[in-house]
Amino acid sequence: MNITKANGKAEYDLIDTLKKRASETDSSIIESVTNIINEVKSRGDEAVREFTAKFDGAVPENMVITNDELQGYVDMVDESFKNAVINAKENIYKFHQRQAQQSWLTTESNGVIMGQRVRGLKRVGIYVPGGTAAYPSSVLMNAIPAKIAGVEEIIMVTPPAKNGKPNPDIMAAAAIAGVDKVYLVGGAQAVAALAYGTESIPKVDKIVGPGNIFVATAKKLLYGVVDIDMVAGPSEILIVADDTAKPSFLAADLMSQAEHDKLASSILLTTSADIASKTAEEIDRQLAYLERKDIIEESLNNFGEIIVCENLQQAIDFANELAPEHLELCIKEPFKYIGMLDNAGSVFLGNYSPEPLGDYYAGPNHVLPTSGTARFFSPLSVDSFIKKSSFIYYTEAELSKAKDDIIKLADTEGLTAHANSIKVRFE
Repeated sequence: MNITKANGKAEYDLIDTLKKRASETDSSIIESVTNIINEVKSRGDEAVREFTAKFDGAVPENMVITNDELQGYVDMVDESFKNAVINAKENIYKFHQRQAQQSWLTTESNGVIMGQRVRGLKRVGIYVPGGTAAYPSSVLMNAIPAKIAGVEEIIMVTPPAKNGKPNPDIMAAAAIAGVDKVYLVGGAQAVAALAYGTESIPKVDKIVGPGNIFVATAKKLLYGVVDIDMVAGPSEILIVADDTAKPSFLAADLMSQAEHDKLASSILLTTSADIASKTAEEIDRQLAYLERKDIIEESLNNFGEIIVCENLQQAIDFANELAPEHLELCIKEPFKYIGMLDNAGSVFLGNYSPEPLGDYYAGPNHVLPTSGTARFFSPLSVDSFIKKSSFIYYTEAELSKAKDDIIKLADTEGLTAHANSIKVRFE
């Protein structure tokens, strides 16, 4: 990895380079996805089956797997995997349960009543990749907060294998997480089917979950027809380290993100030139025995950097500007700085809180804002699956007290029908 010294320019030029990764989607992809969406909207299941045969190679005899059928997969998978999923589920549930909101109302002494009603969405769709990037952990992270929010029905879509069968690990995770029904369909056609509904696939209120560029483009184009979680960009990690950090840990954590994608970004900010050089050496040593070596190498060459900072404050300032998806603080006193970190998807404190702990097990959600959007977006949560309505009750006497102010505001805005709605009640 390239090692540079922070000078107020070089490190910020890197941000511009990273932003280019999330550039506009190729027009040919938009055209292709738009065609798929329109076909599914007009022809329903027929179009879904055609695109499934074209892109996945096989159309399952039965595209739907019910909850009862899902339970059978739990006993089909490796016992240690099943136990790991169950343990992770408990941690994820415990964390997200703290996020649950309650409806409320206030009653004033003058008889005015106001409040807010909170309830879960009726039906949510979860997209789960099923090919080489099959992630059972994503099933847990998307389904569990939806269950806690009170979503009535959770529908999962995932592409079938070439033989038309589902991935057993994903099916087992779906059963454990509480998914109600699974449809063996993937790609943009699955997103379109969830957004509009077909003869067999029900229309949902929101679509969440990761996918390739075609899935991401479909979600983006269909936002407004249906709600979505976010349009995710390439994965990223930023590590802030001082001279107490362990180079072998830092190297391993940087590569844990680089293996996701050739466009993934892995950056180390350190106050120690010695740590910088030793981490680079560790990357070369560890890289030799990792399975996704080629992807890691290309990712680190193009979007990886080790930057030597003058002090931790300089590193914190850069972190807030970059607004990374994952931020590790491998420093002596991490809690001293957590209150200064305004822009990050998820923060990992200390040498024994590596990013994969959050990806799989600890409890906080791993669906996080990328490409600098942590400046204004939050991780997926129970809040992502609820909707709120406010309510108001006024007595005649209290409306009478407020009427002149309301009429004045309405008249000032030129909305005389608004003013009239108040006036007629007191004529």
